[in-house]
Amino acid sequence: MTQISLANPRGFCAGVDRAIVIVEEALRKFGAPIYVRHEVVHNKFVVEELKAKGAVFVDELDQVPSGATVIFSAHGVSKQVRHEADQRGLNVFDATCPLVTKVHIEVEKMRAEGKEIIMIGHRGHPEVEGTMGQSQGGMYLVESVDDVAQLQVKHPNQLAYVTQTTLSIDDAAEIVSALQQRFPNITAPKSDSICYATQNRQDAIKTLAQQCEVVIVVGSPNSSNSNRLREVAELQGAQAYMVDNASYLQTAWVQGKQTIGVSAGASAPEVLVKEVISSLQKMTQADVIELPGVEEKVVFHLPKNLRDAEKKAH
Repeated sequence: MTQISLANPRGFCAGVDRAIVIVEEALRKFGAPIYVRHEVVHNKFVVEELKAKGAVFVDELDQVPSGATVIFSAHGVSKQVRHEADQRGLNVFDATCPLVTKVHIEVEKMRAEGKEIIMIGHRGHPEVEGTMGQSQGGMYLVESVDDVAQLQVKHPNQLAYVTQTTLSIDDAAEIVSALQQRFPNITAPKSDSICYATQNRQDAIKTLAQQCEVVIVVGSPNSSNSNRLREVAELQGAQAYMVDNASYLQTAWVQGKQTIGVSAGASAPEVLVKEVISSLQKMTQADVIELPGVEEKVVFHLPKNLRDAEKKAH
């Protein structure tokens, strides 16, 4: 009999939950349109749902009319973007994940101490752009161990590092180790930059992949943490695929398989997971079991200025 095992925890984390509620609450209090700079979280289904409610997603602030309400995405923004929003008189609600904000504060503190900072992350990802934009100069981006070998810094004895919050824990550890070998005096961040939710989901999928022949990760292609989950499962020896929703599933992936694992990135809603399970059951007549896992009790408060905002009279 085929069995589908569900990773636990999976799906939404506290930072994603908060970001979506911020957009919904702003729409409720101020009415449409509410502008959102970049996808508030990297999930197509979530973004389309918010669009239907009146959210308008833009790439840059110059697409937002002066005086309008704008929300910064969960990935965070550079100081320059904040400054531009102030200059334009925009009504800003900040959905930056508090764990990303923590990294921004760390960067500011380290730069004030005169340290140059190496960021471990993926070039072009909005979180990386936001964190690198906390300082004018004095920051370097590395994506791999090879990048570390080629890195040229001004002050090798005055270095610190931070990481993107959604990296593969194992990949990041490898790069940190290379940095420590090359720059023995490099300072680590006060607490690990990789977020609790990323860590928990990667730990859960490692366990899952060790028990399953094939693993399906629910997540959008531009979601960093979902891509990492697929990679982690693959490294455990399972065949691993990532799907935006159930329509992407292929029968050939699960044909003849006795053990199928399912997980979801931190920006993927549970409704999509349920649809994937339902489709897999139709393909395989499998039983479904939920694996035990870490219970996440983290809750992040909404921004004070949004909590205090009075509902606009219509």
